[in-house]
Amino acid sequence: MDALVLARWQFSLITIFHFFFVPLTLGMTILVALLETQYVRTGDEKYKSMAKYWGSIFLINFAIGVVTGIVQEFQFGLNWSEYSRFMGDIFGAPLAIEALLAFYLESTFIGIWVFGWDKVSKKVHLTSIWLVAIGSNISALWILIANSFMQHPAGYILDPETGRALMSDFFALVTNPNVGYQFTHVLTSGISMAGFVVMAFSAWHLLRKNEPAFFRTSFQWAAVYALVGSLLVATIGHFQGQFLVKEQPMKMAAAEALWETEQPASFALVAAIDENGKTNPFEIKIPYALSFLSYNNFTGEVKGLHDLQAEAEAEYGAGNYIPPVTLNFWSFRIMVGAGSLMVLLAMLAVFWMKNIESKPWLLKALIPAAALPYLAVTTGWIMAETGRWPWIVYGLQKIEDAVSPNVPAWNIVLSLVLFVGLYAVLGVIAFKLAVKSGTSNSHKHEGAAAD
Repeated sequence: MDALVLARWQFSLITIFHFFFVPLTLGMTILVALLETQYVRTGDEKYKSMAKYWGSIFLINFAIGVVTGIVQEFQFGLNWSEYSRFMGDIFGAPLAIEALLAFYLESTFIGIWVFGWDKVSKKVHLTSIWLVAIGSNISALWILIANSFMQHPAGYILDPETGRALMSDFFALVTNPNVGYQFTHVLTSGISMAGFVVMAFSAWHLLRKNEPAFFRTSFQWAAVYALVGSLLVATIGHFQGQFLVKEQPMKMAAAEALWETEQPASFALVAAIDENGKTNPFEIKIPYALSFLSYNNFTGEVKGLHDLQAEAEAEYGAGNYIPPVTLNFWSFRIMVGAGSLMVLLAMLAVFWMKNIESKPWLLKALIPAAALPYLAVTTGWIMAETGRWPWIVYGLQKIEDAVSPNVPAWNIVLSLVLFVGLYAVLGVIAFKLAVKSGTSNSHKHEGAAAD
Protein backbone atom coordinates (compact mmCIF):
# COMPACT_ATOMS: atom_id res chain seq x y z
CA MET A 1 0.00 0.00 0.00
CA ASP A 2 1.22 3.45 -0.98
CA ALA A 3 0.85 6.18 1.65
CA LEU A 4 0.53 8.81 -1.08
CA VAL A 5 -2.38 7.00 -2.77
CA LEU A 6 -4.10 6.43 0.57
CA ALA A 7 -3.64 10.06 1.59
CA ARG A 8 -5.18 11.11 -1.72
CA TRP A 9 -8.17 8.84 -1.20
CA GLN A 10 -8.70 10.08 2.34
CA PHE A 11 -8.58 13.74 1.36
CA SER A 12 -10.80 13.15 -1.69
CA LEU A 13 -13.52 11.29 0.19
CA ILE A 14 -13.61 13.73 3.11
CA THR A 15 -13.58 16.76 0.80
CA ILE A 16 -16.36 15.43 -1.42
CA PHE A 17 -18.48 14.57 1.61
CA HIS A 18 -17.87 18.01 3.11
CA PHE A 19 -18.75 19.68 -0.17
CA PHE A 20 -22.16 18.01 -0.20
CA PHE A 21 -23.10 20.54 2.48
CA VAL A 22 -21.22 23.71 1.49
CA PRO A 23 -23.18 24.90 -1.59
CA LEU A 24 -26.56 24.23 0.04
CA THR A 25 -25.51 26.33 3.04
CA LEU A 26 -24.44 29.19 0.76
CA GLY A 27 -27.64 29.16 -1.25
CA MET A 28 -30.11 28.34 1.52
CA THR A 29 -29.00 31.19 3.78
CA ILE A 30 -29.81 33.72 1.06
CA LEU A 31 -33.15 32.10 0.26
CA VAL A 32 -34.21 32.04 3.92
CA ALA A 33 -33.09 35.66 4.27
CA LEU A 34 -35.18 36.62 1.23
CA LEU A 35 -38.23 34.85 2.65
CA GLU A 36 -37.88 36.60 6.00
CA THR A 37 -37.38 39.91 4.20
CA GLN A 38 -40.72 39.34 2.48
CA TYR A 39 -42.30 38.62 5.88
CA VAL A 40 -40.93 41.84 7.42
CA ARG A 41 -41.88 43.84 4.34
CA THR A 42 -45.46 42.55 4.02
CA GLY A 43 -46.32 41.26 7.48
CA ASP A 44 -47.61 38.03 5.88
CA GLU A 45 -47.17 35.27 8.48
CA LYS A 46 -46.86 32.66 5.74
CA TYR A 47 -43.39 33.94 4.88
CA LYS A 48 -42.36 33.76 8.51
CA SER A 49 -43.46 30.11 8.53
CA MET A 50 -41.57 29.50 5.31
CA ALA A 51 -38.39 31.05 6.69
CA LYS A 52 -38.64 28.84 9.79
CA TYR A 53 -39.54 25.72 7.83
CA TRP A 54 -36.78 25.88 5.23
CA GLY A 55 -34.41 27.29 7.82
CA SER A 56 -34.57 23.98 9.68
CA ILE A 57 -33.03 22.20 6.67
CA PHE A 58 -30.36 24.88 6.50
CA LEU A 59 -29.50 24.36 10.19
CA ILE A 60 -29.08 20.59 9.76
CA ASN A 61 -26.90 21.17 6.72
CA PHE A 62 -24.87 23.88 8.47
CA ALA A 63 -24.14 21.69 11.51
CA ILE A 64 -22.87 18.74 9.46
CA GLY A 65 -20.86 21.05 7.22
CA VAL A 66 -19.05 22.65 10.17
CA VAL A 67 -18.09 19.29 11.68
CA THR A 68 -16.79 17.83 8.42
CA GLY A 69 -14.93 21.04 7.56
CA ILE A 70 -12.99 20.98 10.81
CA VAL A 71 -11.88 17.39 10.19
CA GLN A 72 -10.82 18.30 6.65
CA GLU A 73 -8.44 21.01 7.83
CA PHE A 74 -6.57 18.69 10.19
CA GLN A 75 -5.34 16.67 7.22
CA PHE A 76 -3.03 19.48 6.12
CA GLY A 77 -0.87 18.93 9.18
CA LEU A 78 -1.29 15.15 9.38
CA ASN A 79 -1.13 13.67 5.88
CA TRP A 80 0.21 16.68 3.97
CA SER A 81 2.87 18.17 6.22
CA GLU A 82 5.28 18.94 3.36
CA TYR A 83 2.53 20.89 1.64
CA SER A 84 1.89 22.79 4.88
CA ARG A 85 5.61 23.45 5.24
CA PHE A 86 5.86 24.77 1.69
CA MET A 87 2.58 26.71 1.61
CA GLY A 88 1.89 27.56 5.25
CA ASP A 89 2.91 31.22 5.00
CA ILE A 90 0.37 31.79 2.23
CA PHE A 91 -2.32 29.16 2.81
CA GLY A 92 -2.62 29.90 6.52
CA ALA A 93 -3.48 33.60 6.14
CA PRO A 94 -6.83 33.33 4.30
CA LEU A 95 -7.86 30.33 6.42
CA ALA A 96 -7.13 32.28 9.60
CA ILE A 97 -9.13 35.26 8.34
CA GLU A 98 -11.97 32.90 7.38
CA ALA A 99 -12.11 31.48 10.91
CA LEU A 100 -11.64 34.73 12.83
CA LEU A 101 -13.88 36.92 10.67
CA ALA A 102 -16.41 35.01 8.63
CA PHE A 103 -16.98 31.85 10.68
CA TYR A 104 -17.40 33.73 13.96
CA LEU A 105 -19.74 36.18 12.24
CA GLU A 106 -22.08 33.48 10.95
CA SER A 107 -21.80 31.38 14.13
CA THR A 108 -22.71 34.31 16.38
CA PHE A 109 -25.67 35.56 14.42
CA ILE A 110 -27.04 32.10 13.67
CA GLY A 111 -27.63 31.84 17.41
CA ILE A 112 -29.60 35.08 17.40
CA TRP A 113 -31.63 33.87 14.43
CA VAL A 114 -32.44 30.48 15.98
CA PHE A 115 -33.31 31.70 19.48
CA GLY A 116 -34.37 35.27 18.74
CA TRP A 117 -37.79 34.73 17.18
CA ASP A 118 -40.23 37.05 18.95
CA LYS A 119 -37.47 38.03 21.44
CA VAL A 120 -35.83 40.72 19.33
CA SER A 121 -37.44 43.13 16.89
CA LYS A 122 -38.31 41.95 13.39
CA LYS A 123 -35.62 44.13 11.83
CA VAL A 124 -32.91 42.94 14.23
CA HIS A 125 -33.91 39.34 13.60
CA LEU A 126 -33.90 39.92 9.84
CA THR A 127 -30.46 41.53 10.10
CA SER A 128 -29.17 38.44 11.90
CA ILE A 129 -30.07 36.06 9.05
CA TRP A 130 -28.58 38.40 6.45
CA LEU A 131 -25.36 38.52 8.50
CA VAL A 132 -25.39 34.71 8.58
CA ALA A 133 -25.76 34.68 4.80
CA ILE A 134 -22.99 37.24 4.34
CA GLY A 135 -20.73 35.43 6.81
CA SER A 136 -21.27 32.05 5.15
CA ASN A 137 -20.41 33.38 1.71
CA ILE A 138 -17.43 35.41 2.95
CA SER A 139 -16.21 32.21 4.60
CA ALA A 140 -16.39 30.45 1.23
CA LEU A 141 -14.61 33.40 -0.40
CA TRP A 142 -11.56 33.16 1.87
CA ILE A 143 -11.31 29.40 1.44
CA LEU A 144 -11.48 29.83 -2.31
CA ILE A 145 -8.80 32.52 -2.16
CA ALA A 146 -6.54 29.89 -0.58
CA ASN A 147 -7.56 27.28 -3.17
CA SER A 148 -7.11 29.74 -6.03
CA PHE A 149 -3.44 30.12 -5.13
CA MET A 150 -3.07 26.36 -5.67
CA GLN A 151 -4.70 26.75 -9.09
CA HIS A 152 -3.06 30.02 -10.15
CA PRO A 153 -0.24 31.18 -7.82
CA ALA A 154 -0.05 34.95 -7.32
CA GLY A 155 1.53 37.36 -4.83
CA TYR A 156 4.42 35.16 -3.70
CA ILE A 157 8.19 34.72 -3.78
CA LEU A 158 10.26 31.58 -3.21
CA ASP A 159 12.68 31.67 -0.29
CA PRO A 160 16.13 31.13 -1.87
CA GLU A 161 17.33 29.16 1.17
CA THR A 162 14.37 26.96 2.10
CA GLY A 163 12.46 26.93 -1.19
CA ARG A 164 9.25 27.76 0.67
CA ALA A 165 6.58 29.95 -0.90
CA LEU A 166 6.32 33.25 0.99
CA MET A 167 3.63 35.88 0.64
CA SER A 168 4.98 39.02 -1.00
CA ASP A 169 1.75 40.79 -1.98
CA PHE A 170 -1.44 40.22 0.02
CA PHE A 171 -3.46 42.34 -2.41
CA ALA A 172 -2.31 40.17 -5.32
CA LEU A 173 -3.32 37.09 -3.34
CA VAL A 174 -6.89 38.26 -2.75
CA THR A 175 -7.31 39.72 -6.26
CA ASN A 176 -6.09 36.55 -7.95
CA PRO A 177 -8.10 36.44 -11.21
CA ASN A 178 -9.05 32.83 -10.53
CA VAL A 179 -10.96 33.87 -7.38
CA GLY A 180 -13.66 35.80 -9.21
CA TYR A 181 -14.55 32.88 -11.45
CA GLN A 182 -14.28 30.23 -8.75
CA PHE A 183 -16.21 32.07 -6.03
CA THR A 184 -19.11 33.17 -8.24
CA HIS A 185 -19.30 29.67 -9.73
CA VAL A 186 -19.57 28.12 -6.26
CA LEU A 187 -22.02 30.78 -5.02
CA THR A 188 -24.39 30.38 -7.96
CA SER A 189 -24.16 26.59 -7.76
CA GLY A 190 -25.33 26.95 -4.16
CA ILE A 191 -28.26 29.10 -5.25
CA SER A 192 -29.34 26.54 -7.83
CA MET A 193 -28.88 23.68 -5.33
CA ALA A 194 -31.04 25.38 -2.69
CA GLY A 195 -33.71 26.07 -5.29
CA PHE A 196 -33.83 22.44 -6.41
CA VAL A 197 -33.88 21.08 -2.85
CA VAL A 198 -36.81 23.32 -1.87
CA MET A 199 -38.59 22.52 -5.14
CA ALA A 200 -38.19 18.79 -4.50
CA PHE A 201 -39.70 18.93 -1.01
CA SER A 202 -42.45 21.30 -2.17
CA ALA A 203 -43.28 18.97 -5.07
CA TRP A 204 -43.52 16.05 -2.66
CA HIS A 205 -46.07 17.92 -0.54
CA LEU A 206 -48.04 19.21 -3.53
CA LEU A 207 -48.43 15.69 -4.92
CA ARG A 208 -49.94 14.70 -1.55
CA LYS A 209 -52.02 17.88 -1.35
CA ASN A 210 -50.42 18.88 1.96
CA GLU A 211 -51.22 22.55 2.61
CA PRO A 212 -51.14 23.46 -1.09
CA ALA A 213 -51.10 27.25 -0.64
CA PHE A 214 -48.01 27.11 1.59
CA PHE A 215 -46.03 24.74 -0.61
CA ARG A 216 -47.22 26.31 -3.85
CA THR A 217 -45.70 29.60 -2.72
CA SER A 218 -42.52 27.81 -1.62
CA PHE A 219 -42.36 26.09 -5.00
CA GLN A 220 -42.76 29.36 -6.90
CA TRP A 221 -39.98 31.07 -4.97
CA ALA A 222 -37.70 28.05 -5.32
CA ALA A 223 -38.37 27.69 -9.05
CA VAL A 224 -37.33 31.26 -9.79
CA TYR A 225 -34.36 30.92 -7.44
CA ALA A 226 -33.25 27.67 -9.11
CA LEU A 227 -33.57 29.13 -12.60
CA VAL A 228 -31.56 32.24 -11.74
CA GLY A 229 -28.85 30.14 -10.09
CA SER A 230 -28.71 27.58 -12.92
CA LEU A 231 -28.44 30.20 -15.65
CA LEU A 232 -25.77 32.13 -13.75
CA VAL A 233 -23.67 29.07 -12.92
CA ALA A 234 -23.74 28.02 -16.59
CA THR A 235 -22.78 31.50 -17.80
CA ILE A 236 -19.99 31.92 -15.26
CA GLY A 237 -18.77 28.39 -15.98
CA HIS A 238 -18.44 29.28 -19.65
CA PHE A 239 -16.22 32.28 -18.91
CA GLN A 240 -14.27 30.28 -16.32
CA GLY A 241 -13.57 27.66 -18.99
CA GLN A 242 -12.20 30.35 -21.30
CA PHE A 243 -9.98 31.60 -18.48
CA LEU A 244 -8.66 28.08 -17.90
CA VAL A 245 -7.89 27.60 -21.60
CA LYS A 246 -5.34 30.41 -21.16
CA GLU A 247 -4.11 29.73 -17.60
CA GLN A 248 -4.44 25.92 -17.25
CA PRO A 249 -4.53 24.67 -20.84
CA MET A 250 -3.49 21.16 -19.76
CA LYS A 251 -6.61 20.86 -17.57
CA MET A 252 -8.93 21.89 -20.39
CA ALA A 253 -7.17 19.69 -22.94
CA ALA A 254 -7.63 16.73 -20.56
CA ALA A 255 -11.29 17.66 -20.06
CA GLU A 256 -11.70 17.53 -23.85
CA ALA A 257 -9.46 14.45 -24.37
CA LEU A 258 -7.71 16.56 -27.01
CA TRP A 259 -4.42 14.82 -27.78
CA GLU A 260 -3.40 16.80 -30.88
CA THR A 261 -3.48 20.56 -31.35
CA GLU A 262 -6.39 21.61 -33.56
CA GLN A 263 -7.22 24.81 -35.42
CA PRO A 264 -10.17 25.00 -35.66
CA ALA A 265 -10.90 22.64 -32.77
CA SER A 266 -13.84 20.26 -32.56
CA PHE A 267 -15.80 19.46 -29.40
CA ALA A 268 -16.08 15.76 -28.53
CA LEU A 269 -19.55 14.83 -27.31
CA VAL A 270 -18.44 11.32 -26.36
CA ALA A 271 -15.16 9.46 -26.75
CA ALA A 272 -13.51 6.13 -26.07
CA ILE A 273 -10.19 7.15 -24.53
CA ASP A 274 -6.98 5.09 -24.61
CA GLU A 275 -4.72 6.83 -22.09
CA ASN A 276 -1.89 4.32 -22.58
CA GLY A 277 -1.88 4.78 -26.34
CA LYS A 278 -2.64 8.50 -25.94
CA THR A 279 -5.40 8.47 -28.50
CA ASN A 280 -9.18 8.24 -28.84
CA PRO A 281 -10.16 5.15 -30.87
CA PHE A 282 -13.73 6.43 -31.16
CA GLU A 283 -15.33 9.84 -30.75
CA ILE A 284 -18.32 11.85 -31.90
CA LYS A 285 -17.32 15.46 -32.48
CA ILE A 286 -18.95 18.78 -33.36
CA PRO A 287 -16.69 20.68 -35.78
CA TYR A 288 -15.52 24.19 -34.75
CA ALA A 289 -17.44 24.03 -31.45
CA LEU A 290 -14.42 23.84 -29.12
CA SER A 291 -12.81 26.86 -30.79
CA PHE A 292 -16.00 28.82 -30.30
CA LEU A 293 -16.39 27.76 -26.66
CA SER A 294 -12.75 28.64 -25.98
CA TYR A 295 -12.46 31.97 -27.80
CA ASN A 296 -15.94 33.00 -29.03
CA ASN A 297 -14.77 32.45 -32.59
CA PHE A 298 -14.75 29.42 -34.85
CA THR A 299 -11.08 29.46 -35.89
CA GLY A 300 -9.12 29.61 -32.60
CA GLU A 301 -6.30 27.16 -31.95
CA VAL A 302 -6.65 24.83 -28.97
CA LYS A 303 -3.45 23.10 -27.93
CA GLY A 304 -3.45 19.34 -27.48
CA LEU A 305 -1.97 17.23 -24.70
CA HIS A 306 1.08 16.16 -26.70
CA ASP A 307 2.24 19.71 -27.38
CA LEU A 308 1.41 20.82 -23.82
CA GLN A 309 3.38 17.88 -22.42
CA ALA A 310 6.40 18.91 -24.48
CA GLU A 311 6.10 22.51 -23.25
CA ALA A 312 5.82 21.35 -19.64
CA GLU A 313 8.92 19.16 -19.96
CA ALA A 314 10.85 22.07 -21.44
CA GLU A 315 9.82 24.30 -18.51
CA TYR A 316 9.82 21.91 -15.55
CA GLY A 317 11.98 18.97 -16.60
CA ALA A 318 11.26 15.36 -17.45
CA GLY A 319 8.03 13.83 -16.14
CA ASN A 320 4.41 13.11 -16.93
CA TYR A 321 2.36 16.32 -16.74
CA ILE A 322 -0.85 14.96 -18.27
CA PRO A 323 -3.75 14.68 -15.77
CA PRO A 324 -6.06 11.63 -15.74
CA VAL A 325 -7.83 12.21 -19.04
CA THR A 326 -10.75 9.79 -18.76
CA LEU A 327 -11.67 11.06 -15.29
CA ASN A 328 -11.59 14.70 -16.35
CA PHE A 329 -13.32 14.12 -19.69
CA TRP A 330 -16.34 12.42 -18.15
CA SER A 331 -16.42 14.60 -15.02
CA PHE A 332 -16.72 17.65 -17.25
CA ARG A 333 -19.51 16.11 -19.33
CA ILE A 334 -21.47 14.89 -16.33
CA MET A 335 -21.21 18.38 -14.80
CA VAL A 336 -22.35 20.08 -17.98
CA GLY A 337 -25.06 17.49 -18.63
CA ALA A 338 -26.48 17.77 -15.11
CA GLY A 339 -26.33 21.56 -15.29
CA SER A 340 -28.11 21.65 -18.66
CA LEU A 341 -30.87 19.40 -17.35
CA MET A 342 -31.21 21.67 -14.31
CA VAL A 343 -31.71 24.71 -16.56
CA LEU A 344 -34.37 22.87 -18.56
CA LEU A 345 -36.27 21.66 -15.49
CA ALA A 346 -36.06 25.06 -13.80
CA MET A 347 -37.44 26.73 -16.95
CA LEU A 348 -40.36 24.29 -17.03
CA ALA A 349 -40.99 24.84 -13.32
CA VAL A 350 -41.11 28.63 -13.75
CA PHE A 351 -43.26 28.39 -16.88
CA TRP A 352 -45.91 26.28 -15.12
CA MET A 353 -45.41 27.46 -11.53
CA LYS A 354 -48.82 29.17 -11.27
CA ASN A 355 -50.66 25.94 -12.06
CA ILE A 356 -47.93 23.45 -11.23
CA GLU A 357 -50.37 21.02 -9.60
CA SER A 358 -51.83 20.33 -13.03
CA LYS A 359 -48.43 18.93 -14.08
CA PRO A 360 -47.93 15.92 -11.79
CA TRP A 361 -45.33 14.46 -14.16
CA LEU A 362 -43.13 17.51 -13.61
CA LEU A 363 -43.63 17.41 -9.83
CA LYS A 364 -42.61 13.75 -9.84
CA ALA A 365 -39.54 14.52 -11.97
CA LEU A 366 -38.42 17.34 -9.69
CA ILE A 367 -38.16 15.11 -6.61
CA PRO A 368 -35.19 13.02 -7.82
CA ALA A 369 -33.89 16.10 -9.67
CA ALA A 370 -32.66 17.37 -6.29
CA ALA A 371 -29.70 15.02 -6.84
CA LEU A 372 -28.62 16.85 -10.02
CA PRO A 373 -26.88 19.83 -8.35
CA TYR A 374 -25.02 17.44 -6.03
CA LEU A 375 -23.84 15.47 -9.04
CA ALA A 376 -22.81 18.66 -10.85
CA VAL A 377 -20.84 20.20 -7.96
CA THR A 378 -19.09 16.91 -7.14
CA THR A 379 -17.92 16.26 -10.70
CA GLY A 380 -17.02 19.92 -11.05
CA TRP A 381 -14.72 19.77 -8.03
CA ILE A 382 -13.20 16.49 -9.21
CA MET A 383 -12.24 18.22 -12.44
CA ALA A 384 -11.00 21.35 -10.65
CA GLU A 385 -8.69 19.41 -8.36
CA THR A 386 -7.54 16.45 -10.49
CA GLY A 387 -7.21 18.56 -13.63
CA ARG A 388 -4.04 20.20 -12.32
CA TRP A 389 -2.24 16.91 -11.57
CA PRO A 390 0.65 16.27 -11.08
CA TRP A 391 0.69 19.65 -9.30
CA ILE A 392 -0.75 20.30 -5.86
CA VAL A 393 0.33 23.95 -6.28
CA TYR A 394 0.31 24.63 -9.99
CA GLY A 395 3.83 24.89 -11.33
CA LEU A 396 5.42 25.01 -7.84
CA GLN A 397 4.94 21.76 -5.93
CA LYS A 398 4.01 18.26 -7.10
CA ILE A 399 1.63 16.03 -5.17
CA GLU A 400 4.26 13.42 -4.30
CA ASP A 401 6.40 16.14 -2.73
CA ALA A 402 3.54 17.34 -0.51
CA VAL A 403 2.70 14.18 1.45
CA SER A 404 3.93 13.62 5.02
CA PRO A 405 7.15 11.55 4.80
CA ASN A 406 6.86 9.88 8.21
CA VAL A 407 3.23 8.76 8.27
CA PRO A 408 3.07 5.00 7.54
CA ALA A 409 0.47 3.54 5.22
CA TRP A 410 -1.19 1.45 7.93
CA ASN A 411 -1.83 4.62 9.91
CA ILE A 412 -3.69 6.19 6.99
CA VAL A 413 -5.62 2.96 6.38
CA LEU A 414 -6.82 2.97 9.97
CA SER A 415 -7.98 6.60 9.87
CA LEU A 416 -9.45 6.13 6.39
CA VAL A 417 -11.59 3.19 7.52
CA LEU A 418 -12.71 5.07 10.63
CA PHE A 419 -13.58 8.21 8.68
CA VAL A 420 -15.48 6.34 5.96
CA GLY A 421 -17.49 4.45 8.57
CA LEU A 422 -18.16 7.57 10.64
CA TYR A 423 -19.07 9.68 7.63
CA ALA A 424 -21.37 6.97 6.28
CA VAL A 425 -23.30 7.01 9.55
CA LEU A 426 -23.23 10.81 9.66
CA GLY A 427 -24.45 11.00 6.07
CA VAL A 428 -27.39 8.69 6.75
CA ILE A 429 -28.35 10.68 9.85
CA ALA A 430 -28.09 14.00 8.01
CA PHE A 431 -30.16 12.69 5.09
CA LYS A 432 -32.87 11.27 7.36
CA LEU A 433 -33.04 14.46 9.41
CA ALA A 434 -33.31 16.61 6.27
CA VAL A 435 -35.99 14.36 4.76
CA LYS A 436 -37.91 14.27 8.04
CA SER A 437 -37.73 18.05 8.31
CA GLY A 438 -38.62 18.64 4.66
CA THR A 439 -41.59 16.23 4.64
CA SER A 440 -43.02 17.17 8.04
CA ASN A 441 -45.95 19.46 8.78
CA SER A 442 -44.23 21.04 11.77
CA HIS A 443 -45.15 24.48 10.42
CA LYS A 444 -48.84 23.48 10.20
CA HIS A 445 -50.23 25.77 12.82
CA GLU A 446 -48.61 28.96 11.55
CA GLY A 447 -48.78 27.88 7.90
CA ALA A 448 -52.42 26.88 8.02
CA ALA A 449 -53.36 30.19 9.59
CA ALA A 450 -51.44 32.03 6.90
CA ASP A 451 -53.13 29.96 4.16
